[in-house]
Amino acid sequence: EIVSTHGYSQNQVVVWRCPSMTKLASLPGHTMRVLYLACSPDGTTVVTGAGDETLRFWTLWPGARSQGHDTGGMASMARTMIR
Repeated sequence: EIVSTHGYSQNQVVVWRCPSMTKLASLPGHTMRVLYLACSPDGTTVVTGAGDETLRFWTLWPGARSQGHDTGGMASMARTMIR
């Protein structure tokens, strides 16, 4: 999958299935443009930073890497906000 960030007017994070580029999920939450995105070393979590001065941690693929198999998508998504 590919994760992209977007600005005005939705200010969201989008997860796409590759190579078909079909949208798997749209993750709203930031109130201003998303400026930064980083992935955790195990590939299960991404963190985004935006102009609203918040960091949001998104658990996109829980346990996918640690169990050694592909979950086939996002079984569960959790969001944590730090301000």
